[in-house]
Amino acid sequence: MSGAEQTPAEDVAGEGDVWLILPTYDEALNVERAVSEAGAALPNGHRILVVDDGSPDGTGAIADRLAAEDSRVEVLHRSVKEGLGPAYVAGFKRALGAGARVVCQMDADGSHDPSDLGRLIGEIDDGADLAIGSRYVDGGRIEDWGPGRRAISRLGCAYAAAWLRIGVRDLTGGFKAFRATTLAALPLDHLETHGYAFQVELTYRAALAGARIRELPIVFRDRRLGRSKMTTEIALEAAVSVPMLRRRVGRGSP
Repeated sequence: MSGAEQTPAEDVAGEGDVWLILPTYDEALNVERAVSEAGAALPNGHRILVVDDGSPDGTGAIADRLAAEDSRVEVLHRSVKEGLGPAYVAGFKRALGAGARVVCQMDADGSHDPSDLGRLIGEIDDGADLAIGSRYVDGGRIEDWGPGRRAISRLGCAYAAAWLRIGVRDLTGGFKAFRATTLAALPLDHLETHGYAFQVELTYRAALAGARIRELPIVFRDRRLGRSKMTTEIALEAAVSVPMLRRRVGRGSP
């Protein structure tokens, strides 16, 4: 399937087997739009799981209202902010325990276009084990970022790919669809990273396990509202984590 094709969400996957995990922290300005737009793009019978890490801005309460209004929406409240990785792992476990066949992940801040979910899910139906919405394959691009931020992001992906020796172009991207059996085979309880590098580790471990990985071009936009969670400290932590992943996980181990 070509990455440029627009696959209607209703034509892929069966009812009730696609879950979208949407982690949030202080996304009160964005969560309702994210849930609404994702719900319109996902196949019938989908589930959207908002995983909120005790947002002080009331994100969790907004998500609870959305869940009360739509039975396809569920909220997992976590009282402690532990980082992106643990939030995703908690959501993955809930989806896998409920019998999901495809598990998707997406940022809640508007940087990912929910209309691309159908294409990602379609790649899983077409034989991929992991489909990644990529900024760095032909047709992909970033909007609203300055040259410096673009360069740092692209260099970060190239740096991680060189250390880990895998051919994925957008290793730090967080817009993905997993075949559930592939996700379930990963050591979710023993991941090394919690923050920004979590996205790198998840893809790296899938590659080591022999997953068929495809990258599809997407347009990535800066968040619509609110403040970015990215800091210099988080970026430095990710840079240090990549060589550690190479040493600890190794090429021969999933």
